[in-house]
Amino acid sequence: MPQHILVVDDDQEIARLVRAYLEQAGFHVTTAYDVATAQRELRTIQPALLVLDLMLPDQDGMELARMLRSDPTTANLPIIMLTARVDDTDRIVGLELGADDYISKPFNPREVVARVRAVLRRAAGPLTPTRRLQRGGLLLDLDAHMVSLAGEALDLTPTEFDLLALLLRNPGHAFTRSELIEQGLGYSYAGLERTVDSHIKNLRRKIEPDPEAPPLIETVYGIGYRLRAVE
Repeated sequence: MPQHILVVDDDQEIARLVRAYLEQAGFHVTTAYDVATAQRELRTIQPALLVLDLMLPDQDGMELARMLRSDPTTANLPIIMLTARVDDTDRIVGLELGADDYISKPFNPREVVARVRAVLRRAAGPLTPTRRLQRGGLLLDLDAHMVSLAGEALDLTPTEFDLLALLLRNPGHAFTRSELIEQGLGYSYAGLERTVDSHIKNLRRKIEPDPEAPPLIETVYGIGYRLRAVE
C-alpha cells in the first residue's frame, strides 16, 4: 500500500509539481495550501510524512510544526520543511523544533523525492540486525524503534534516532559532520554543518543530564562528534 504524504505549500504550482514527482515515485499525495486545511487533512489521512512550507498565508509553518511536536498523536510525524528564506536562523529554528530535514527553494523536485525516501527509511525501523544498543541507563531498541533513559521513554525524531544509533554503535569514534549525514542519515553531504549541529543539540537536550557540559556526546573540535568511550 503506498505511503501517504501531505504536502503543504501556498504556492499551488510548487505543490502540484512536488505532488506529481512524489506520485510518480509511488506515493499517495494530498496537498493543502494553508494551515487550516492542513490541520483538517492531518486529522483525516494520518500521513506517513509532512512536507511543510514555512511561509503560509494564515499561519507560519513553524507554528504548525511546534503544535505537531507538542501533540502526542503527531509528535513523531516526520517533517521536511521547505522555505525560500535564506537565513540560517530559520533552518536552525526549524531543526530545533524537530524537523527531520530542511530544503531551500528553489529546489529540484527529484531532491524532494530523495529526501522523502531517506526520512521514511529512517522512520521505518531497524538499521542493523543488532536489536538493542545500550549505554548505562540509555537504551535504544532498533526493532521497536524506541529509546528510553532510566526506564522513561524518550520522544526522538527519526533523524535523532539514527544519529544516536550510529554513535552508540561506534563508541569512541570521532565522526565528521559529513560522515554523520552520509552514514547516519543516508544522503549526500552538501555543506549542512549547522543541520548536524542542531540535531546534536536536540539529542543532548533529551539524553544528557547537563546539555551544556555533555558527558555522553562529545564535541571533537576540528572534526565533529563522538560518543565518549567507556573507560
